[in-house]
Amino acid sequence: MIAHSQNGQGMTSERTRERLVRQLRDEGIRDERVLQVMSQVPRHIFVDEALASRAYENTALPIGRSQTISQPYIVARMTEALLEGENLDKVLEVGTGSGYQTAVLAPLVRRIYTVERIATLLEQAKQRFRLLKLRNIHPKHSDGGLGLPEFSPFDGIIVTAAPEGIPRTLVEQLRPGGRMILPIGQGDVQALVKVTRTARGYDTEMLEPVRFVPLLGGTET
Repeated sequence: MIAHSQNGQGMTSERTRERLVRQLRDEGIRDERVLQVMSQVPRHIFVDEALASRAYENTALPIGRSQTISQPYIVARMTEALLEGENLDKVLEVGTGSGYQTAVLAPLVRRIYTVERIATLLEQAKQRFRLLKLRNIHPKHSDGGLGLPEFSPFDGIIVTAAPEGIPRTLVEQLRPGGRMILPIGQGDVQALVKVTRTARGYDTEMLEPVRFVPLLGGTET
């Protein structure tokens, strides 16, 4: 359960969240657990106050540092593809960003480890997690491309920025049968891909065209 204050804005955002969930259902999101969580997470606290009135539009929005908060449909689609109706124990998220995707995943998995390379974004996200009383999130300031091998293997990995190809380092941190959902490609030529770890390596399935910021290495303050 997502905990947050109920005020005038809260009631307004509750109605707009319900409208957003209807849109997500119309666009093909079928997992009712995902839709329920999307109806509960207050997206307006994950964007700048100046953009709060647009928080429940089905569109990506800037969050500073050349990063974005993903379109709600993409968040729901990636979450649904990661879960595939299962109960996952341990998930890695590469690219915390605003923390919105993390907050959507948190009620649906037992433990989520999330990595962000930009320290200021991570600190803001941690404040939001505390506000929402999400206690199963383990954030770390690190180069997301490296993953968190010390906590692997993971049941699932979700990547919220686009590498040019499938990062072998991350595939190796999946358990056998585990799934990774990530965008791959450059610029306008990107695809959302599901990667499944197998005994011999991995299988891939293209889900749909997308557009994400590039996955970068290193860390920043």
